[in-house]
Amino acid sequence: MSAKLFSVNTVAFKCLKTLQDCSTRGFRIGAASLGSVDLKGRSCLTLKDFSSEEIRRLLWVSGDLKHRIKHEKQYLPLLQGKSIAMIFEKRSTRTRMSTETGFALLGGHPCFLTSQDIHLGVNESGTDTARVLSGLCDIVLARVYSHSTLEELDKEASIPIINGLSDLYHPIQILADFLTLQEHYGSLNGLTVSWIGDGNNVLHSFMMTAAKLGVHLKIATPKGYEPERRVIQEAQRLSKEHGTQLVLTSDPMEAAHGSNVLVTDTWVSMGQEEEKKKRLKDFKGYQITMQTGSVAKPDWTFLHCLPRKMEEVDDEVFYSSRSLVFPEAENRKWTIMGLMVSLLTDYTPQIPMQKF
Repeated sequence: MSAKLFSVNTVAFKCLKTLQDCSTRGFRIGAASLGSVDLKGRSCLTLKDFSSEEIRRLLWVSGDLKHRIKHEKQYLPLLQGKSIAMIFEKRSTRTRMSTETGFALLGGHPCFLTSQDIHLGVNESGTDTARVLSGLCDIVLARVYSHSTLEELDKEASIPIINGLSDLYHPIQILADFLTLQEHYGSLNGLTVSWIGDGNNVLHSFMMTAAKLGVHLKIATPKGYEPERRVIQEAQRLSKEHGTQLVLTSDPMEAAHGSNVLVTDTWVSMGQEEEKKKRLKDFKGYQITMQTGSVAKPDWTFLHCLPRKMEEVDDEVFYSSRSLVFPEAENRKWTIMGLMVSLLTDYTPQIPMQKF
């Protein structure tokens, strides 16, 4: 279908240019306001619920912890005496390892629970599970099939709930993606990210976040695989509010044109295995290659949340110097640490924002 360009007008571009001129680099935009952001006690089911300042604060805390722990070799037992219940209806390498090792590194105790370990919604209601866990631990991360499961947990729990992935959103992946881009480019404001693939939960989270960080978003999905209509409508509103571009198309090359970042994800998610043959046919032409990148900006880079299949991106791109997938995977750890610290403590970053 032809491209649809939303919230692009002269006033918007003037506003965006003003932001670019007045801000310098990194998270220095609104430094004073970021310092006063308080997220303690909040849940994180979707970044739709977080303001621009709150998201920037999460990235600042994450970058600060990474700098102090990884580079300065400091020991920061910020979560000593606390525990997290990790509920996994769906398996994952990065979500489990980043959360479990990150919580332990901060002095806390992680408890991993699979469908064999917990009766969520089967022998015990979500309501009862939420209330039980509220008395046994300090925070819950749940990786679930249905987003409604998270909403039920959050409604009944008296402790923070983190969305480790649902069918609708994947907020902790997007925090890692934007920290990775922040580190690579020095600033997020004014970047153009192009999503080429399925209109899935990861894309939904990009759509709820990009405009708030001053990032333009171009989306190419095959017909019939577009993002949910309600998500599109909210993304349009955010794009207009923040003066960014939102483009929807079914042409991968159109989406890649002039982009800084090319992003894709699996075409066949867990639970969609029976659709694999049809999906592979429908996504023909959507593989990201150097030819796709030939129409992007000279400094273009590539992201993929992993695990990756060859049909989504070829080896030439995936293992090239343009690929940020492995720093992106590592940043899953630092951003989930930043999120957990922000929701559980009054921690104030020690490293000036311009360091990032």
